[in-house]
Amino acid sequence: METMPFLLVFGLVGQAMFTARFLVQWIVSERYGRSTIPIAFWWFSLAGGVMLFTYALARHDLVFTLGQAAGLVVYARNLWMIRSARQDVPA
Repeated sequence: METMPFLLVFGLVGQAMFTARFLVQWIVSERYGRSTIPIAFWWFSLAGGVMLFTYALARHDLVFTLGQAAGLVVYARNLWMIRSARQDVPA
């Protein structure tokens, strides 16, 4: 069996992280009995998105690169808003 190149493994790990965000969201929602988006969802989105963005750049895939770039803005913005909201809460 031929060993997989690093880039392919990197892309697969990125996709696994991106997919894990849905599992995290599902598990937390089931625990609370309502649809919930935990912070871990956004962290998995960002980490997986960065890895997939890097993979897409390395593959020179413009469509995939642009799609991931747009998502990264959304993930980072959500994490920023969560952080800001926590700072606004009095101790």
